Amino acid sequence: MSLQINVLTGFLGSGKTTLLKRVLANADMGDTAVLINEYGEVGIDDVLVQEVAPDTVLLPSGCVCCSVRGDLKQALIELHGKRARGEVPAFRRVLLETTGLADPAPILATLQRDPQLRGRYHVGLMVTVVDAQHAMLQERIHPEWLGQVTAADRLLVSKADLVSAAVLDPLLAHLQALNPTASIALASTVVQGDEQLLGEGLRSLEPDEEVARWLLFAPTRQPHHGGAQVCALEYDTPLDWLAFGVWLSMLLRCHGDRILRVKGILNVIDAEQPIVIHGVQHCLHPPVHLRQWPGQARRSRLVIIVRDLDTQLLRRSFQAFLQRLGRAA
Repeated sequence: MSLQINVLTGFLGSGKTTLLKRVLANADMGDTAVLINEYGEVGIDDVLVQEVAPDTVLLPSGCVCCSVRGDLKQALIELHGKRARGEVPAFRRVLLETTGLADPAPILATLQRDPQLRGRYHVGLMVTVVDAQHAMLQERIHPEWLGQVTAADRLLVSKADLVSAAVLDPLLAHLQALNPTASIALASTVVQGDEQLLGEGLRSLEPDEEVARWLLFAPTRQPHHGGAQVCALEYDTPLDWLAFGVWLSMLLRCHGDRILRVKGILNVIDAEQPIVIHGVQHCLHPPVHLRQWPGQARRSRLVIIVRDLDTQLLRRSFQAFLQRLGRAA
């Protein structure tokens, strides 16, 4: 059985390591292995968490999403081997903390597509920590911030106690508009061993229908934030799976860098059960078949977060493919 990897990301100084220390302080966390990546030659985060996670592995210098991708793979393979040989406790999940400069998409692509990793690991949750004090400035200056926020399954807002309600409330609304399918909570509410950080997600081998329920209630309005837009599509007519797959594959091939996030629950022709799709930029994860529909409505819902891409063109291309290759919606 493959082991779950949860990814913890967030911009520089957002409080990832502080959160990690608190979660790992639980004496029963021996089933969790921790990988920490830092930017620069000298790492200190491993020292900070050493007292609660003595087997923490610090990756070599560089960013997980680019020059360290090979090292990430090697570290995970070696860690799995040590587990198999009994050299480390038989952990059942890995928590990867990325550098604050990381783009999550290449990390997920490495974990998902590498044949040596696929048989050993599967991705659970992508959790992003957002700094309440500096979020709006970071969004304006650093493109990595938007990638981290839109890729998240869960957003944890840190330093909320250091800002007023007049700052916090608009930020929470802004984050929900940017990533309407993500759950949002204050980082201060996360406690030792908390499932908000360590639980399973849509990429899990045993999907939970409750995890996909929010897909049915994603907003249908089209908020616009700078270059980022949310395109929410809803269709009652069952979709042709082949036509949909061709359209989505071509969309990602042509505009993958501008497709920040894809989530959807699909009502497919000749399928009684719903199919959940999930992707970040070029990386589309294998479809997940749920045991039953969450709720009464059997309709397809797609939430696509794009950057600098005309959502009306996206809609028209989708309709054209359905009409030519399948059943029109």
